[in-house]
Amino acid sequence: MAKAEIGWTRKNAEGIKIDVYARRVGDQWLFYQRERRYDRWEIMENPPGEDWMILLEAVERRLARKLVRPEEVIRLRKWISERFPDLLP
Repeated sequence: MAKAEIGWTRKNAEGIKIDVYARRVGDQWLFYQRERRYDRWEIMENPPGEDWMILLEAVERRLARKLVRPEEVIRLRKWISERFPDLLP
């Protein structure tokens, strides 16, 4: 994965393991998913709040290693709090 990509694995609502990754394009994040290794990546139109929180944690870890700018964490937290007000304290 490129520098602007962060990936993880989780289970969907049916209990099937899926791979997810988020890619930063400009000032927005695009999410992709697939079920199996050789399946095509499909764009996620409305990623759940769980995926946004995983992305936020990963970006904060990268901030500690100086791999992302502090403004990116601020922008991401603001976006999450607007869309999912009950997720962030």
